[in-house]
Amino acid sequence: MEQLLRKWWSRITAWMRSPERSQQAAEAGQRAKAALHDARDSNAGRKAESAIRDLRESDAGRKAESALRDLRDELRDGEAGRKAKAAIRDLRDSDAGQKAKSALRDLRNDLKNSDAGRKAKSAIRDLRDGDEK
Repeated sequence: MEQLLRKWWSRITAWMRSPERSQQAAEAGQRAKAALHDARDSNAGRKAESAIRDLRESDAGRKAESALRDLRDELRDGEAGRKAKAAIRDLRDSDAGQKAKSALRDLRNDLKNSDAGRKAKSAIRDLRDGDEK
């Protein structure tokens, strides 16, 4: 049994180190990178990035960041936890938070239904499955 396992393990490691396998993995990685780049450059991707930037720069975003910093610095203080929860609630309910949520939802839907999304899924599937084909 031990000999069978050693033989099996040596075959697996030889296959993993084979030049063909390395080349296929590199190609699948490049396809995944290109697909994700396409998604980032899409209109929905730019909108989501802009909405997240606006969210970070909004007053509610700064308050949440400050409250979380206070929470981190003063974990034992109950007031800091309440302030963080209130700031996060304000952030979630703010106009910038709603816009970011909507933009991320649009990006998700765009990726699901677009050619870039299909390419990304295919490239990720190729990376995950290797050369089982």
